[in-house]
Amino acid sequence: MLPTPKNEETEIPWWLLVAGGLAVFFLVRIAADDLYSQLLATLSRGIGITLFVTIVAFGSACGLGLLLALGSLSRHPVLRHAARFYIEIVRGLPILVLLLYVAFVIAPAGVVAVNWVLEQIGAEAIRTRDFPLLWRAILALSIGYSAFIAEVFRAGLQAVDEGQVEAAKALGLNGWQRFRFIVFPQAFRMILPPLGNDFIAMIKDSSLVSVLGVMDITQLGKVTAAGNFRYFETYNVVAFLYLLMTVTLSLLLRRLEQRLARRPG
Repeated sequence: MLPTPKNEETEIPWWLLVAGGLAVFFLVRIAADDLYSQLLATLSRGIGITLFVTIVAFGSACGLGLLLALGSLSRHPVLRHAARFYIEIVRGLPILVLLLYVAFVIAPAGVVAVNWVLEQIGAEAIRTRDFPLLWRAILALSIGYSAFIAEVFRAGLQAVDEGQVEAAKALGLNGWQRFRFIVFPQAFRMILPPLGNDFIAMIKDSSLVSVLGVMDITQLGKVTAAGNFRYFETYNVVAFLYLLMTVTLSLLLRRLEQRLARRPG
């Protein structure tokens, strides 16, 4: 029989103490070393782009993922099979391949389609380069993660006790009211941990936008290292910045999960 683990709230987080110690050591090293200080100042400019790409893409992916989850649970065969087709196809593509496909195939094709519409109404055509690479990257991440998030939503919605839905029907609540007040609040508690994991994963996968030349942390690191040939120090700072964001978010999400678990109902 496996030993019963201690309560997470009382157990000493040794991993966090070690990680905190390493972070303090690295910050002291940065403060004492001019090269590290310059690298941190340079690469920190990419934090805004990284967070912007992550937040916008994740928000879009959640909205699309929820629609896909509802579609995959629909009683209408066309909606159900269309949603499953999208989910299975997109989940089978590597994010990097999807990023390149959206940036250099779907985006130009979309511009051609828009220009055809503009031509019909006599408006001025747009150019492919008018569709910024930043937004192509956001579109690709939104499409890629929406398929995974759809499965998270679907599992959470299906986990809600059917008896509560029947009770809501007996009280006269319509479909939207049942979803808004009964189903989704309970499903949200169950999907929060995997949803948080997907958000943290997207922060890391946002580094892939550097292949399009988007000036995020990774791209700034590549450009800086190519100029000063100090690869060790440069990528130390790149790794430090990503770890700072991901570990901090992991701790915040864990605290939120604990608060929701203690809340009654």
